[in-house]
Amino acid sequence: MASTSERLVYIDGRFYPASEAKISVFDHGLLYGDGVFEGIRVYNGLVFKLKEHIDRLYDSAKIIKLDIPMTKEEMIRAVLETLKVNGIRDGYVRIVVTRGIGDLGLDPRKCPKPTVIIIADVIQIYETEAKEKGLKAIISSVRRDPVDATTHEAKTLNYLNSILAKIEANDAGVDEAIMLDHRGLVSEGTGDNIFVVKAGKIYTPPRAAGILPGITRARVIQLCRELGYEVYERDITVAELLTADEVFVTGTAAEITPITMVNGRPIGDGRPGPITRKLMEEFRRLTRDPREGVLVSYD
Repeated sequence: MASTSERLVYIDGRFYPASEAKISVFDHGLLYGDGVFEGIRVYNGLVFKLKEHIDRLYDSAKIIKLDIPMTKEEMIRAVLETLKVNGIRDGYVRIVVTRGIGDLGLDPRKCPKPTVIIIADVIQIYETEAKEKGLKAIISSVRRDPVDATTHEAKTLNYLNSILAKIEANDAGVDEAIMLDHRGLVSEGTGDNIFVVKAGKIYTPPRAAGILPGITRARVIQLCRELGYEVYERDITVAELLTADEVFVTGTAAEITPITMVNGRPIGDGRPGPITRKLMEEFRRLTRDPREGVLVSYD
């Protein structure tokens, strides 16, 4: 029996109590990780960068040749409705589109209709004091998949590459793992983009390093320039990472979070640096700006 306080989950045009929200065991999203997803933050009823997230969802689907059975406008309405029926003003939205129900073979032609799922809830990936104290990280032995393989430029349901690196971080007793690309250059974290600060200038790896082109990453690059900081997208070596004045990660769930130790070495003086703190402060302001997203109507 579903609880009246349960979240409602959108599946293919209908809402189900969370305990009753189910998909088939023959869905290729489960059997093969065949699908795409997006995570979106909501701040006081403002769905931050909603249109940009929807654009990326459809780009990811195009990369894996998955036809989403809704227009972008219909998807946006479904996201807003999911937030409204759950009464969520501050939280997180997960959109999942799988290849749909097929058989035990991997041929996607056996999946006639994709499955669309929208979940509205809350999320916290790091401890609450992470923004004040910073994260501890290791450099993972797991290399980021290259752009000519299962590229992370598409946000797909296949996250095993990141999960293996996260297991290493857990085993090492730290918060995050930093992944290198096939050349041994800095790529990204398990679920966030990386920035380093050196001598007042800001650097972040390019797409060629196998990164997800983050929505938050793009807005932070823009924010840096608005604040007068020089920011460059270029390759970053491990030595440059370890000797940076500041390091921080960006992402929908992470927002902007400092990294203060990598492989047991303090970054800078081992505390969140002034540029990182300034960006965190300004980013908080952006998340309340109605020009930065779409407002939910709760009436």
